[in-house]
Amino acid sequence: MSVTYDECAGAGADDTMDSFWEVGNYKRAVKRFDDGHRLCNDLMGCLQERAKIEKAYGDQLTGWSKRWRQLIEKGPQYGSVERAWLGVMTEAEKVSELHQEVKNGLMNEDVEKVKNWQKEAYHKQMIGGFKEAKEADEGFKKAQKPWAKKLKEMEAAKKTYHLACKEEKMAATREAHGKTEASVTTDQQKKLHEKVDKCKHDTQKAKEKYEKSLDELGKCTPQYMESMEQVFDQCQQHEVKRLAFLKEALLDIKRHLNLTENQSYATVYRELERTILGANTQEDLKWFSNNHGPEMHMNWPAFEEYNPDAANAPPKKKKPDGAPPTPSTDHVAPPGDRSSVSSYDKNQAYSTEWSDDEQPAGNLDNENGGNGNSFEDDSSAGKGVPAGVLAAVPAGVPVAAPAGVRVRALYDYDGQEQDELTFQAGDELTKTEDEDDQGWCRGRLDTGKEGLYPANYVEPI
Repeated sequence: MSVTYDECAGAGADDTMDSFWEVGNYKRAVKRFDDGHRLCNDLMGCLQERAKIEKAYGDQLTGWSKRWRQLIEKGPQYGSVERAWLGVMTEAEKVSELHQEVKNGLMNEDVEKVKNWQKEAYHKQMIGGFKEAKEADEGFKKAQKPWAKKLKEMEAAKKTYHLACKEEKMAATREAHGKTEASVTTDQQKKLHEKVDKCKHDTQKAKEKYEKSLDELGKCTPQYMESMEQVFDQCQQHEVKRLAFLKEALLDIKRHLNLTENQSYATVYRELERTILGANTQEDLKWFSNNHGPEMHMNWPAFEEYNPDAANAPPKKKKPDGAPPTPSTDHVAPPGDRSSVSSYDKNQAYSTEWSDDEQPAGNLDNENGGNGNSFEDDSSAGKGVPAGVLAAVPAGVPVAAPAGVRVRALYDYDGQEQDELTFQAGDELTKTEDEDDQGWCRGRLDTGKEGLYPANYVEPI
């Protein structure tokens, strides 16, 4: 400390009222120990809240990625652009993992580090408070006690001197009034003069005592300042450790939070960019043409001899690997069986119907029930239904049988789609709709599940 007694004494009263050197004002330095311990708790609470935010963000990214990955995979997008889109979901999953790592770093490293340092730096006492604060308080009290005693003596001497000055002034005033008043006798004036002399003597004596006590206080002050500075320096040394630790801890926190310094983070976006740049428009168009366009294989109609074995074979569902369902497998499902992506049916059928009439492709499914070819005979639909009723039903729409018919399975069948039934040979079920033009019936198992099944897999009971 470079503060001198002369500088301290030369300062105005207003400047020193709240000075460290005033008796008892050292307690702010002692309180810093309590504040330091509380600030450690605050920092740990701050990090715990941030860790919760990181975890919640990571969980939200994971949930978002999972949901949209399913929607994209079941949606109409295809090929390399689909892979590029899914790359965004992969980015979210990897970034989620990185934010989980941030959470783990904050909780397992930073919070634990602060907790351990706090435990080593602050030692609680059985009676409350901290050992370091108590030692500092006792050190300041010991250093201040001699000077505080001298200060108290000086304050008393100053008060006595000021009262003596007041008495002297009052005595001089009374003497002056006595000289001007005729009613005051000579003896009275003499007594007033003697009073003034006595007050002057008392004032001089009080002044000498005040000056002496002030001089003694001044001689005691350098030692007082030195002792106080020694205790204060000890407090500063502890505070230096706390501030240095806090700076180091904050740098560790920054390292955990700053994902731009994490090589894995940069790798995520390099991979995402590579995936997006890998999207090839021409390859995607070629794939679509091969799987859903003119490049597809077609079994053009040709003359076929009657084959009794083929007549008993179950219908085969044609579905190229990785392609959306063809019209022959686009069953009419109850509402809620298909979810959607951006208003698209995830299993939306792309109709292969065609006719000479020019009309939007979207209307083909409505007019032909989304099944079969518009040139095929619809006579198989609506068996057992009066002609007048059948005439009012649009072509290609399955017509419900007059009542449920009990049938028995001839073969095992494992449903290939969500809207198909699975059963074993010998199982009994209820047919609720007659065979459509694709060879499928709708029925209900005894468990209550409804769905489609091959018509020639069962026989009436």
